[in-house]
Amino acid sequence: MEFTVVTAEDGWTIENLLRDRWRLGRKIVHEMRMQDAVKAPDGGRTRWNEPLPAGTFLSIRTPDAKSDYVPETCELNVIHDDPHCLIVHKPAALAVHPNEPGGTGTLMNRVIARFGPYAEHVHRLDKGTSGLVLIARHPVAKAVFDRMLEEKAIRRTYVAETAGAFKKRSGTVSAPIGRDRHHATRRRVSPSGQHAVTHYDVIREDGDRAIVQLELDTGRTHQIRVHLAHLGHPIIGDVLYGGRLSGDGSYRLHAERLSFIHPFTGKSLDIEDSVRPEWLP
Repeated sequence: MEFTVVTAEDGWTIENLLRDRWRLGRKIVHEMRMQDAVKAPDGGRTRWNEPLPAGTFLSIRTPDAKSDYVPETCELNVIHDDPHCLIVHKPAALAVHPNEPGGTGTLMNRVIARFGPYAEHVHRLDKGTSGLVLIARHPVAKAVFDRMLEEKAIRRTYVAETAGAFKKRSGTVSAPIGRDRHHATRRRVSPSGQHAVTHYDVIREDGDRAIVQLELDTGRTHQIRVHLAHLGHPIIGDVLYGGRLSGDGSYRLHAERLSFIHPFTGKSLDIEDSVRPEWLP
């Protein structure tokens, strides 16, 4: 895949762009150098350590890559699509990716069928969680978005329906999460677990139910589910963490929004899922 970028200020070199702005790893930068992957739009060669004036156009060819997902043509709701990334809606009860090579029946099987040969998810949602998933469309984008996620430059907003009336309508849960040694798939708040931070705001209460908006600083397995249960407000339908049954057997957690500065265009993206769960007011 090829795309064009424009230098934003005087004095930048190709090395600056790849290593400092996009902060790509040595391996991928070396591979791009060996493939002569950065050129002037007319095809001419540009020295990687040559300072360039602002407004210089560069043509970048990403390393060849192919994802291992088996294509599977099924319904796919694409909320945002550009040459570098996709944002797609994942229905509840659909896994993001297979757990083993050659697996099918997941979101990524659907994505690769439409957008292959390369696509990789930047983050995951639990199988029972619905909402937005960010997907990189080439290896350079995957490396950049992975770094942005790690550095909290991608804002992820969720909503959940929970049980019980909150004493505090907003707050932050900073509680480490680790495995529950008594259950193969469950997690728990544990002093020896991984650092995990969740911010919450109660946006609506109705009797013993509440709609809560949440944002993540970290992305631990089952983080929101564990932290809400730790507060004494498990998600309705999330029986793994003590929630009471919902009418349809699912649990009520939805990834409703993704916000970030696009690393390749510089534009601010604030994407809201156009598919709303029935339980949201």
